[in-house]
Formats: sequence, structure tokens, C-alpha cells
Amino acid sequence: MNAQISFLEGTFSLIHIPLDLYPTFLQPILQVLLPQGGDDSLANEVEGLSIDNKHGFLNISITPVECSVVCHSSWAKNVFEPVIKSLPRDVSRPVTISKDTYLILSVEYGAMDAGSRMMELTSPLALAGIPIFFITTYYSDFILVPSKDRHTVVKALLARDFEFIEDESAFVSPTALSHSRGKSESSDPPSTPPPSSVAELQVRTFELLKKRNVVPYISSGLSLVQCAGRDASELIDYSRRPGSSRQPMGNGHRNSWLDHVDTKLYTSLISVLAMQPRFLSITLALEDPPSLLLDRTLLNAFGDSLVGDLEGDLVPIFLDLENLPLEATGIVSGVAGKLVDEMRMTETGVGGELSYLSTARAGAVILSNEQSMKAMEVLKPLLEKE
Repeated sequence: MNAQISFLEGTFSLIHIPLDLYPTFLQPILQVLLPQGGDDSLANEVEGLSIDNKHGFLNISITPVECSVVCHSSWAKNVFEPVIKSLPRDVSRPVTISKDTYLILSVEYGAMDAGSRMMELTSPLALAGIPIFFITTYYSDFILVPSKDRHTVVKALLARDFEFIEDESAFVSPTALSHSRGKSESSDPPSTPPPSSVAELQVRTFELLKKRNVVPYISSGLSLVQCAGRDASELIDYSRRPGSSRQPMGNGHRNSWLDHVDTKLYTSLISVLAMQPRFLSITLALEDPPSLLLDRTLLNAFGDSLVGDLEGDLVPIFLDLENLPLEATGIVSGVAGKLVDEMRMTETGVGGELSYLSTARAGAVILSNEQSMKAMEVLKPLLEKE
């Protein structure tokens, strides 16, 4: 099976924090990163956590453009909103929490290269006029879609021969099937007619980016590593080691959240977040170990708590999308699709190195050092003013 797609439980908010206000919001960021359920004072915030206090989904990204947070809507309302309201209005005005909530599609894939995967997943939604955010992690891909568009998302996937598995919360890709179904006969059209083909989608995307003065750029000297924390099953349970004096908590109290995570990893994360890193993206998802995309100069701060290709040399190409509305469609599919087409990535195999990170006000196409130079040669002429 090449791809299995399912809706995660809950609704999520997208938060934009300007870099100059990052120190002001470090405390709520840490409060969300380190959830401590079971306390009556946090009764509102713990919605969106599992029974062992793990997030269903959380992404915290600090980039040269902004700090961006994707968290359960209850955390946005009960942790971030009070901080925003406590600030003078002229100070807090640049901080935004998305007015609409989002659903998250979790994607588990098989043998497809990353370039093909992105196109298969994003083009049906873009052609249906659905705005999305895309987050590539070490283990999975995640797509944010507006909650109000759930019905249209389902129809768009059905119309492209995705099929349900079990119920309407999960789909399999058409390449995974031995047969296909008929296309959906109807779909609610968006207010603006969507493009009729991927080629038209790409043309529209670059026309919009050019009109809004979006210029691709590489941040000098910034090299990234895509990696992960260790699987919880690999961690040593010191409370059960012979001779240990630690005992499970009694009196009806459940174990602490700390009993289920790698404390070395989280200590390192706190240390790095306190420094306001140049680039760090953390993704927590219930079914996966923590996933990180980080400035390779930060690796020493994590010691041996990370796994993956720690010798990687990835370069992000940034697209500052501040002048575009959140409702803009086709950005991910249009940009990634153009790069795949122009660089013949799926034929040479380097498509496996293509990934994408959407943040609240920006997008980052992430490639190997060599491929990033080629990608800039493709993107710059398309976005230069005549």
C-alpha cells in the first residue's frame, strides 16, 4: 500500500508570532510542549491529549521568517489567547490566531518518493479549491485543511479514486488498489472556479506569487537535518530496573507524563527553545516518535537523543507568504509540482529528498544542498518582475 490517509481527532488552530515577540510567548510555547494533564487548573487545556498526556498533534516551528504553532484549538484559546490579551493592543496586533479551525490529515506512505507523494496528496485538494498547509516529518506527512471544508475534502478524494477504509475518517490512495471506483458525480464548487488541470494550477500559482511580490530566498549558511527522537519502546524504564527504589504511583494517581517520554530529548528541546534558535521545527503526533527538522549547528545540544541521518545537509528555500491570505490555494502543489516537472525529480530519484514545511505566514521547500541551487534556478525566473 502506497498511502493511507486519515483524519486526526479534534480541530486545530494556526498561530503566527513575529520573531521579536518570541521571548514573550516562550512560556506558553513551553506550556503546550510540556503538557501536564490531570490538574484541575488545566481542565480546559488538556482537551486534545491522550490518556497519557500526549498531543494528538502539535507543531512548533521557529524559522528566519516567524514563529508558527499548530495546536489543538483548546490550547490556542486557553493558553495563547490570554497572553495576547494581556499585551497592549499595538504590541499584540501582529500576533494572529486563525479565525477558522483546521482538520489534520495524517498520511502514512510506502514506496513513493517524496515528490510524487506530495503531488498525489495535494493536487486533488488544490484542484478542488481547498487551501492547505503541508508539514513533512521524519515519519509521516500532515495536511491541514479548513474544518468547514471537510465535506469537500472527502468529495475531492473520492473524485480522484481514493477509497474509504473502514469509515469516512480514512482513505487509501488509488495506486494502492487493485480496482478503481467511479468518480464522484458532484462536488460543491468553491467561490472561485478552480483550475482544470495541474498545468493551469501551476500557472495560476506563480502568477499569484509574482503579483504579491513573493521572492524565493535561501538563508545564508543555514543547513538542516531531518531526524527524530527515539521510539518510546526503546527507552529504558528505570522504575523497573533491578534494585530501583522507584515505585509506580499509588493512591489512584496515574503516572506522570514524564514516564512516557525521553526526558533527555525534552530537556534539550527546552534548552534550544530558550535560545530562540534560527531554525527548529518540532512535530508531535500520537502515533509517531517526536520528529525534528533543525539547524544542524544545534545537533550537539541533543547528544545521543536523536536518530536518523544526522549527516544530512538540507537547505530550505523560503517563500514569505505574508501578503497572501490563509485562504490562498495551490501554493504547495503548484510550487512542488513545478519543481518536480522542471527538475525531472521523479525520474532521477532525487524527488525522495523533496519535502515541504508550511508555517502560518511562509512556506519552505526543503532539498539537498545541490538540488536547492537547481531549484532556485527554476523558481527565480518565474517570480522575477518583468
